[in-house]
Amino acid sequence: MALAGGALLAGCAGADGADGSSGDHVINVLMVNNPQMKEVQKLTPEHFTEETGIKVNFTVLPENDVRDKVGLDFSSPAGMYDVATISNYEVPLYAKNKWLLPLDGHASQDPAFEQADVLTPMRESLTADDGKLYAEPFYGESSFLMYRKDVFAAKGLTMPAHPTWQQVADLAAKADGAKPAMKGICLRGQPGWGELIAPLSTVVNTFGGTWFTKDWKAQLTSSGFASATEFYVDLVRKHGESGAADYGYSECLDDFSHGGTAMWYDSTAAAGSLEAADSPVKGKVGYAPAPVEKTTSSGWLYTWAWGVRKASAQPDDAWKFVSWASGKEYQRLVGRTSGWANVPDGTRASTYANPHYRAAASAFADVARKAISGADPRHPGLQPRPTIGIQFVDIPEFADLGTQVSNEISNAIAGAQSVDKALRTSQALAEQVSEKYRKQ
Repeated sequence: MALAGGALLAGCAGADGADGSSGDHVINVLMVNNPQMKEVQKLTPEHFTEETGIKVNFTVLPENDVRDKVGLDFSSPAGMYDVATISNYEVPLYAKNKWLLPLDGHASQDPAFEQADVLTPMRESLTADDGKLYAEPFYGESSFLMYRKDVFAAKGLTMPAHPTWQQVADLAAKADGAKPAMKGICLRGQPGWGELIAPLSTVVNTFGGTWFTKDWKAQLTSSGFASATEFYVDLVRKHGESGAADYGYSECLDDFSHGGTAMWYDSTAAAGSLEAADSPVKGKVGYAPAPVEKTTSSGWLYTWAWGVRKASAQPDDAWKFVSWASGKEYQRLVGRTSGWANVPDGTRASTYANPHYRAAASAFADVARKAISGADPRHPGLQPRPTIGIQFVDIPEFADLGTQVSNEISNAIAGAQSVDKALRTSQALAEQVSEKYRKQ
């Protein structure tokens, strides 16, 4: 699989020293380095290990790196990790290759976990075609538009209840320079199928484009795909953050949090950080649905979830960790220790019913849940698709294809080439993939 092609990671032992031990009650966990995952690492010794006696060795890596390393490790019977963060993109692919342990039995025998409490879109996105559940969500997300209410008020600007992308572009032009060095909007420009391609694909969908037709014809130079990409690149070049080609989720989060931009289109999960007690913009942010053009909605659907390697020597201990880190009690623990706005949300109905969470997350909770509930991975655009996926195409080759295409478009954002040239190169790459599926 292209997913497992991360040879550059050979020899990377991990940021926190997973030792590969297979001794009793020791598990190794590989996870992405976002703030909420780091909270798990911080809380585990006192609140999980002390209670269960299970020691957890963590390896923490950036998003692009962790994807490659999980593919390498879970595909090997001699892999060193018991649990890893994977997404709804990897689950059906890994399940098909029999790299993941089905979790239905563990979940059904653990009534305290309350599997039925997990939101339906999340459960379904982590269930493979064989009907088995292969991961449990840590947090779930869609995408929405975040904007500085105070800046909009000062400039006399109004955010529509359901903005279009053209309205967003007009607002970005008016908000540009509202404060010294403030730009109108932050959009991801950093290469990576999980970075630039995620928001861009939602724009493609709502502009009437698609990566492939139902019969696997590549469409990257079609009018829908091209107009969306031209729009995205033009917007970020004119009114986006400086050095946008280097900006991913983390960089935009930092920039928006510290007054660098007036708007930001990205993950609903960002709201927890923006409304945290120590956030410089707490209480100053408004939240609107993902902008649209030709569709009624356009938010993505994504979850970072815990998967267990099928060849793990410690499946029961691995499940105990997964159950704890995805459970209701863990969310309450985070609420008590770090504030309820920082709870990993988007996964459980009980979270949205919790009065403490609703009070802390009142600015964004309903918008985020509506975005998640309204996401439709099977019909995200105007035309039939050959497989599921909103911000990705659920085939093994997409990780490599999306990353290569992202490099081309990121170069266009940087001004190194035209969008037209980027898309012509990308079309040729996509045709190499589509040819295989058309023959099948």
